[in-house]
Amino acid sequence: MTELRVWAPFVGSVIAEAGTRHPMRRDDGGWWRVDVPGLGHGDDYAFVLDDGNPLPDPRSRWQPYGVHGASRFYEHDDVTWTDHDWRGRALPGSVFYELHLGTFTREGTLDAAIGRLDHLVALGVDVVELMPVAAFPGEHGWGYDGVHPFAVHEPYGGPDALKRFVDAAHGRGLAVALDVVYNHLGPSGNYLPSFGPYFTEKHHTPWGAAVNLDDDGSNEVRRWVIDNALMWLRDFHVDMLRLDAVHALVDDSPEHLLSELARDVDVLATQLNRPLSLIAESDLNQPATIMPRECGGLGMTAQWSDDFHHALHALLTGEGQGYYGDFAADPFGALRATLTGGFFHAGTWSSFREAEHGAPIDPSRMPGYRLLGYAQDHDQVGNRATGDRNHATIGPDLARVAAALVLTSPFTPMLFMGEEWAASTPWQYFTDHQEPELAEAVRSGRRREFAEHGWSESDVPDPQDVATLEASRLDWSELTREPHTSILDWHRRLIALRRSEPELSDPRLDHVVVDADETDRWVVVRRGGLRVVCNLAKEARTVPLDAAVVSVLLGSSEDVAVDGATVALPGQSVAIVRVAG
Repeated sequence: MTELRVWAPFVGSVIAEAGTRHPMRRDDGGWWRVDVPGLGHGDDYAFVLDDGNPLPDPRSRWQPYGVHGASRFYEHDDVTWTDHDWRGRALPGSVFYELHLGTFTREGTLDAAIGRLDHLVALGVDVVELMPVAAFPGEHGWGYDGVHPFAVHEPYGGPDALKRFVDAAHGRGLAVALDVVYNHLGPSGNYLPSFGPYFTEKHHTPWGAAVNLDDDGSNEVRRWVIDNALMWLRDFHVDMLRLDAVHALVDDSPEHLLSELARDVDVLATQLNRPLSLIAESDLNQPATIMPRECGGLGMTAQWSDDFHHALHALLTGEGQGYYGDFAADPFGALRATLTGGFFHAGTWSSFREAEHGAPIDPSRMPGYRLLGYAQDHDQVGNRATGDRNHATIGPDLARVAAALVLTSPFTPMLFMGEEWAASTPWQYFTDHQEPELAEAVRSGRRREFAEHGWSESDVPDPQDVATLEASRLDWSELTREPHTSILDWHRRLIALRRSEPELSDPRLDHVVVDADETDRWVVVRRGGLRVVCNLAKEARTVPLDAAVVSVLLGSSEDVAVDGATVALPGQSVAIVRVAG
């Protein structure tokens, strides 16, 4: 006998379809329940509300027929784990690697991705961050339009495949972070409004009505979100969650959802006896997001640092459109501000927002590891019109400089898949919407958006064209060819140096000093007794340091010369040196 239950507070009747029809009884709080004889792992079921069409379960753990089909009953205990000795991985000192399962390998599955984990181990990665795996419409997409947060996308391999992936990662010493989306659901297959007040007109987000976190019925919606997060960490053995766009989780409750979630995750970490981390994507630049709950913060372990990305990108590319405008106005100052203070917009004017934005971090109290630093991520590449990667924009030499600045920063560094070998494949925006009207709206909307920024509409790839997906798949054969082989070696050596020299991973923001010459276009980042010396100019430069050079630890060019307290560098190159002191 198996109990099925569903929350549907405003309907008059609910029937469970599981081979035969089973009328459900209403309990307190809008929950409906029924015992179904013989229902077990692998059996299909759906719910009929007020004699309507059968609908999938809002907490479905398995959607083998896609987002519109019946749910399949799933028992977590049916999988055998081998990671019993895994004790997790804390955030400090870790190196992240973000990947999209559908394009990481030619097959686009979790099982195929397992075959590439040894590459990440050899690279020196500690944490594999998966873009969303929750079931979304169609076969392929980025995953941010998911509509079944509890179910693993079937084309990726379904729930058992995710468990095999996490188990295999742990067996290699790799932690797994999972990108989860609680701020909205996709437009196709979202049946939640039929069940209850999962959304509210009290607040609005870029996706429409907000997820209901503080209106009537919000207690169960909040529990739906928190239970989902705990499921990934407990039942799938995931180590960290990356929470998408938490600034769109509008919540005027006495305790914000994020704080409540952090508290429950702390309880689970204690029960599991391994660290669990919550990493926010936030546009607010509010230190409270990553301050511990006991200090009055929301308790997120860390957040992505778009400010550092924007500063680095504006400095290396010279681009100043859109949100890059303020960074491009003083790119050397912006890099200094982010490396020493975390945020660039810290109560300062944002011309993009036409308002003062953010609040300052106290660099003497906030460790840099609470910010993830990167030169590329899925958004910053994929939301360019043609999905061009850094090296395609700035060239391989400056891409090496960018990697050095990321991997010697006080932040938790993150690479985006293929970045480590300067993959020639772009990373473009692709969808697989089955409704013609929705497909055309996405296609025309994207082209219109980039046309406003000066791009020709014909240059913007069609998101619905399968060729856009195929163009974005990594070509692993490149690893055996130049210049990809040497760029991969550069990233491996940088990560190895970060590990062997504790000063390069020191998270104390107030111990970072940045020297720069805007005219000659050089930057020196002081990291304890080490100096990261960058020449951004095309011409050779002799860069003065604050102390005499003792040794050169690593250089992107063999033509590095030292003379006392100066370093001579070829154009667009970087060297990491030790100085006397």
